[in-house]
Amino acid sequence: MRRIPFSYALASLLVLALVIWLAFGNFQRFQTSAPETSPRSDSGPRVEIAEQQSTPFIPQQIVQGQLTAERETTLRANIAGFVAEKPVAQGSRVEEGDTLLVLDNDALPEQLQQARDELAVAEAEYAGARNLRQRELISQPELLRLQSALSASAASVAQLQNQLDDSRPTAPFDGVLGRVQVELGDLLQPGEEWGQLVDDRRLKGAAWVSQQQVGDLSEGLPVTARLLNGDHLEGELTFISHRAEEATRTFYIEATLDNPADKRLAGGSAELTITLPPRQVHTLSPALLSLNSEGQLAVKHLDENDQVQQTAVELVSADIQRAYVTGLPDPLRLITLGAGMVETGDTVTPVPVEDATISQPQAGQDSVHAPVD
Repeated sequence: MRRIPFSYALASLLVLALVIWLAFGNFQRFQTSAPETSPRSDSGPRVEIAEQQSTPFIPQQIVQGQLTAERETTLRANIAGFVAEKPVAQGSRVEEGDTLLVLDNDALPEQLQQARDELAVAEAEYAGARNLRQRELISQPELLRLQSALSASAASVAQLQNQLDDSRPTAPFDGVLGRVQVELGDLLQPGEEWGQLVDDRRLKGAAWVSQQQVGDLSEGLPVTARLLNGDHLEGELTFISHRAEEATRTFYIEATLDNPADKRLAGGSAELTITLPPRQVHTLSPALLSLNSEGQLAVKHLDENDQVQQTAVELVSADIQRAYVTGLPDPLRLITLGAGMVETGDTVTPVPVEDATISQPQAGQDSVHAPVD
């Protein structure tokens, strides 16, 4: 009988041992009872929170406005007459009381002098009549007639004096004479417009604000006007209408602005920034705002017992990155992640932002915040 080679026999034994090990495994690891399970945690869902304090915030209202001169008037003729002189050139700056135009006075100075002389005669006659009346040398009706003549003479003097003054119109206030629309020899009729006087050393910024905005405004608030060329004018809010415009339901406001450089700005437009009093606010992402059951803007946060609370807030200002709100407790434990998964009154496990184990979103993905209901 032929003998099996030793190498074949050794290989056969190794294969047999491997089959037995695979079939029966490690008997020492067999257990008669199931492994103990770790006790289940009774804590609530995990939410990410950030603790913050309120900070001062200076809110602003920005409206589009129209610039006008602080004082502006249309100059009109009070009497008929031909233009005799133009003592002030168009565009010149004048002072109150300066003569702006001279009309043909039609011998008014001589007529005024005659009326004054007649007034002096009437005054002397009346004074003499009073002495005679005290001695009962004239009757009472005669005294009254002389008194009436004196009054008529005084009225004639006053009328002629007004006509003479109207023939030489003067500036009612300091300003710039603009738009002189007459030439020498032109005939002006009473009420006819002949020029314009503008005082633009200070300007008025007029604008309209909504019903929601007007409640935060008060007279005296600082205002900055930004011009189309980027320059700025400083001033303050001086008028707020007490009644809304019926057509638009908006309120008219005015700001007085300094114009130290005497720039030609009246009639132009500007952006008015009204600075409101500072307020204590909390700053958060607009995505954390939601609506409560009453339709109000609200924010979810935790109290000292780790229970979810939803508090109505007032939106002071907002942009695409931040919302500034008031009405929240201070300090605040703000739920920054997971607010959409919990309800008011739930007890949760807070995870501070710096210790959060929630994986960060991959590039191109957005973080999940409390949705706006």
